[in-house]
Amino acid sequence: MSDQAVDPLKPYKGRFKSHAAIPARGRAKDEIFNELATVSEEENARWKTGQVSGTFYHAGDAHREFLNRVAALFTHVNTIQFDICPSMFKMESEIIAMTANMLHGDSAREHNPENAVCGTMTSGGTESILMAMKVYRDWAREEKGIAAPEVIIPHTAHPAFDKAGEYFGICMVHVPVSEPDFRVDPKAVEEKITPHTAAIVGSAGNYPYGLIDPLEELSDIALRHQIGFHVDGCLGGFILPWIEKLGYDLPLFDFRLPGLTSMSADTHKYGYGLKGTSVVLYCNSNLRRYQYFNVPDWSGGLYASPTAAGSRSGGLTAATWASMIYLGEEGYLQAARRIMDVADALKAGIDIIPELTLIGEPTFVISFRSDDVDIYHVNDFMKTRGWRYNCLQLPPALHFCVTMPQTNVPGIADRMVADLKEAVIYARAKAGTVAETTALYGLAGSLEGNQQVTEMIYGALDYLYAI
Repeated sequence: MSDQAVDPLKPYKGRFKSHAAIPARGRAKDEIFNELATVSEEENARWKTGQVSGTFYHAGDAHREFLNRVAALFTHVNTIQFDICPSMFKMESEIIAMTANMLHGDSAREHNPENAVCGTMTSGGTESILMAMKVYRDWAREEKGIAAPEVIIPHTAHPAFDKAGEYFGICMVHVPVSEPDFRVDPKAVEEKITPHTAAIVGSAGNYPYGLIDPLEELSDIALRHQIGFHVDGCLGGFILPWIEKLGYDLPLFDFRLPGLTSMSADTHKYGYGLKGTSVVLYCNSNLRRYQYFNVPDWSGGLYASPTAAGSRSGGLTAATWASMIYLGEEGYLQAARRIMDVADALKAGIDIIPELTLIGEPTFVISFRSDDVDIYHVNDFMKTRGWRYNCLQLPPALHFCVTMPQTNVPGIADRMVADLKEAVIYARAKAGTVAETTALYGLAGSLEGNQQVTEMIYGALDYLYAI
């Protein structure tokens, strides 16, 4: 490598060949594989330190290798061709049923004899959310006569809800979260309900803070107003059930809520499947049918698809099924126990640093802020020690999502807390100066600032896609 500074966004430029056109003659398999193996090894070394928040959820190299072997058996399979490969619908229906069982789908029938929890697989949490919002749009139009449906969401809800609003023409009504617990206020939600409201949303837990919204109160509101109620469990859906079984005191978050009509949960996060799968569940098949798409009179024949995607890889379905069957309840419980051991140690350590304040009552996502120092200076220092936090804004804060990689590094919690103590000292010394982290996050919150942020983001994406 040259002595020139390496661009962190394009570290391979100049090291490997760039391809702006399909090569006239193909490269050798070994050459290609060795190049990609080098890239993979270098990038894996970063997260294997346990210092990266979230992002990598898999249950260890041996588990990942097993899933890759399973996926290889079906990577050529298109799940939409169910007549040729009926194994796909066998596995997907079982994944959906197992997920529904884990999330107390049987309780939905107890609340209403006409209910029977069902769902589909999707490509990830965003598509699960998109599909649920499409369902409420079409359901509200068809069964409630609402021409311009609205959905009420906490300001902490995942941006995928806003994406759904933009894609599907749904008005997303935001409700601020309340301090000091940073969960949505049910009274504020109810005040936003109008004759146009199709559904309300709560998170279990929300991405910024990992907190569970007051879902029982939201459930009651949905029942009173006879509207839909979606719980976004994309992040927590596959770990909260096991944390609860470990004896932690958690509020209800699944189909035990009588007003719950749909829920999303990501199998590619704490379900420990390969990236690219999620599950969206509905309280009954009548709702699920609003997700389906079909064109009966197409010249190419009858066309129908259950989700936004047409073709989907059978390899991902098979790997997800294999992950759930291999781990079993015992495996999920063991993983949750290891994660919570690290998370509890982090919470206890951060809680005794006077300058840092934990946000709410966290479980596996540890969020904290500061009234004494610039939290972005804290982040600047932690980056020099190799830590990668998720930076939050409005208000400024940091979070660290504990996943399996952290459980494989002895003493990781003690080391993080020790570095945070030094980071606070560093931040005090930097008081009155602008943190590097603030360059982006400090701009948001005003129309002009948001426009600047948007331009920066779009410019960065343009740059990344350039060779």
